[in-house]
Amino acid sequence: MVTLTVLKFATPDGAEQGLESVMDLQAQQLITLHDAAIVTWPEGEERPKTRQLVEMTWVGALDGAFWGMLFGLLFFSPLLGAAIGATMGALNGLLVDVGIDDSFVEQVRDKITTGTSALFLMTSDAVEDKVLESAKQLPKFEIIATNLPNAEEDKLRAVFSA
Repeated sequence: MVTLTVLKFATPDGAEQGLESVMDLQAQQLITLHDAAIVTWPEGEERPKTRQLVEMTWVGALDGAFWGMLFGLLFFSPLLGAAIGATMGALNGLLVDVGIDDSFVEQVRDKITTGTSALFLMTSDAVEDKVLESAKQLPKFEIIATNLPNAEEDKLRAVFSA
């Protein structure tokens, strides 16, 4: 099962470091990284900057339309007004089918603010103990959204809230 996880970092460059760590884990075959995207929101900027990991060419990587749709819904739809509202509503319906509901959108939108960054990961086949060990070396981060089963999500949160 592919898992969508969003990690919020307290600095604008933290998500880049997180991605490097996940790519190292993939090179060691300790996780399968299907796709990833980064949001950075430097201090003083009006809007966040987004970047899809374009180096991913294997089967299963999403195209830019998914990330564009998701980031538009998260960060730009409140600014677009009613004319685009109906279109975004239809797109939202498509995202709900893959586990991205209003709660997810609100949670991510509220947490990613100026001076922070976020790493959006689509992963599977994680060797849990190795991934957790590696994650402890990252700059401070918070798991703000995931579609993991509740028991696994609680375990992850417990490890990183200490």
